[in-house]
Amino acid sequence: MADEHDQNMINDDDGEVVLNSDPDNEQPSCLGRLLLQPEEARLWDLILLLFSSDVESRDFIDCSGGRRPQGADFHPRWLIFISVAAQKLFRRSRQPMERIGRGLELWLNLLSNNGGLLKLLLKLLNGKVVWPERSSSEFTSLIGNLDRRVEMDKNVRPGHRRYKAVLSLMAAKLSYENEAFVKSVVQDCWKMEFIGFYNFWNEYQGEASTQAIMLKDTTSAPNLTIIAFRGTSPFDAAAWCTDVDLSWYQIQGVGKLHAGFMKALGLQKTGWPIELVSPPQDNGPASTHPPSAYYSLRAMLKEEMKKDADSKFVLTGHSLGGALAILFVGVLALHGEAELLERLEGVYTFGQPRVGDAEFGGYMEGKLKEYEIKYMRFVYGNDVVPRLPYDDRTLFYKHFGPTLFYNSCYKVKVMVEEPNKNYFSPLWVVPKVLNAVWELMRSFMFPYIRGREFRETWLMRVFRVLGLMMPGLANHCPQDYDNCTRLGSWPSSLRPPDAHNREKKLIHHQD
Repeated sequence: MADEHDQNMINDDDGEVVLNSDPDNEQPSCLGRLLLQPEEARLWDLILLLFSSDVESRDFIDCSGGRRPQGADFHPRWLIFISVAAQKLFRRSRQPMERIGRGLELWLNLLSNNGGLLKLLLKLLNGKVVWPERSSSEFTSLIGNLDRRVEMDKNVRPGHRRYKAVLSLMAAKLSYENEAFVKSVVQDCWKMEFIGFYNFWNEYQGEASTQAIMLKDTTSAPNLTIIAFRGTSPFDAAAWCTDVDLSWYQIQGVGKLHAGFMKALGLQKTGWPIELVSPPQDNGPASTHPPSAYYSLRAMLKEEMKKDADSKFVLTGHSLGGALAILFVGVLALHGEAELLERLEGVYTFGQPRVGDAEFGGYMEGKLKEYEIKYMRFVYGNDVVPRLPYDDRTLFYKHFGPTLFYNSCYKVKVMVEEPNKNYFSPLWVVPKVLNAVWELMRSFMFPYIRGREFRETWLMRVFRVLGLMMPGLANHCPQDYDNCTRLGSWPSSLRPPDAHNREKKLIHHQD
């Protein structure tokens, strides 16, 4: 892979790394990269990495330009070791993970389709078991079994100040389900237009591992198209490989970006050409794999916007899906897609990980301000995912835009950064465990205080118990983010109190 990638790179007279492209299909310069290639790494290579400072001689590490790993420092080498080892583990565990996931989902749907464990046992005895069909509109994913609510908040109607956030969260949750389920909910429950359910190609993983859904709300004025990217499903090895891949690219004038997320969005082996041109076929069959996410969704959005001159669109996603949503905006800006950016009403992400460095944050804040795009990044409690990858001197990742931080009482505070920004601080261990105990107690109290709508499933309560040992695990589930949009307070302003200091830091990084 390294050789193939290098063939797509050329060096100019100044030694800058530039993506080789058609002059009529120009793309930004790539100043540097750190690409981890786990398929090239053997066990002995990983062991040598820990005990040798000669990082650049490793065949599975492709780095040039930008800030390279400091070989003499053990910490960067340890992080590379963890990233590559984790990717290799997920690759090898793919089939077992898939089987476990499918088996668990089948069992959960067996229980729900037959009225619970006791009724299931009775039906087994008389041969009247209702067997679930995985592709049916009744089949629910593991994520869906954690929070079964699919109805919109009846107290929030189009035009309400939190309506788009509520709709975005519900679409982000829905993206984890199968096509028939999504279509049924959108059309029959929400009374909206179902546009499509998509599996997009990841050029680097060689499979369709990125999913998104598109729908249109015709009750809004103007009409609103929603694109929701799927996050990481618990037993999806390909998605986990994307998450733990610490590779990055540095783009001139933009900053460093998480390469794993960009690959999932549609990064090509030749970078980010403005238009995707299929290579000529030498008497061979044409490519039959699905299209990439960014290029396909961009084309579909242009068609949707042409149908109605006043229509707008929003982007949303939970977890990995949130990262893809905000990076989609970044690539639109990179390609100068002003017409689409002017029609983008907002980006709503829930439990989104960090996607780039401070320079990228400054670049994005400038574009969001220029096109008046609302960016709302929701973080609940001790959710671990928004605190990853690390924001430190080694990994450099930083959030940008306002953080809507909700505590376990669903009270919001607009901040520059969520508390305990790197999660694993020893000072936060006791507060996190105590908070997890309160959340477990709250799960039994809420139906009596707030109504049956807020009754948690037994599976969600199991996650609450696991959260006692790993605080923040349950906090990443969509359940609490749904409660934030339904019960949470709403900020009077999206500008954090200390936003001015952060803006000065971002400007300094850009300079």
